[in-house]
Amino acid sequence: MLTPAEIAAAKTRINYQPGNVLHAEDDSVRIAYQWLDAQIITKRKLRAGYPLKEIIEIWGGRFVASSDVWVAAELHPRIQGTYPQFAISSRLTLPSCRRLVGIGKARTKDYLLATDYIIKHYGRIETP
Repeated sequence: MLTPAEIAAAKTRINYQPGNVLHAEDDSVRIAYQWLDAQIITKRKLRAGYPLKEIIEIWGGRFVASSDVWVAAELHPRIQGTYPQFAISSRLTLPSCRRLVGIGKARTKDYLLATDYIIKHYGRIETP
């Protein structure tokens, strides 16, 4: 689990775009980190047009700022690129819900992860 000190240090290393410095809570960074950790790493970056922040929010069940996703990527040892163009497969992996265990704020909002949404946005499902 990412510590508050690790998250705070990563926030200082980001070269933010002007006006894009909103952070939710540390648990939002932890949710984004777990989502990124489930993805298949590639050499090529995602093309523009993937609403990663929204996809992560719906999976994690709470608000996640794009800055939180950026911080999570900074902390992740295998993720390369900058938000939203990370070097991950365009066939996104739906992470196991077990990844959210221990993240207190996960699944505390009414984000609906419906079957049709999963079919539309994910190409793989992580086995528990």
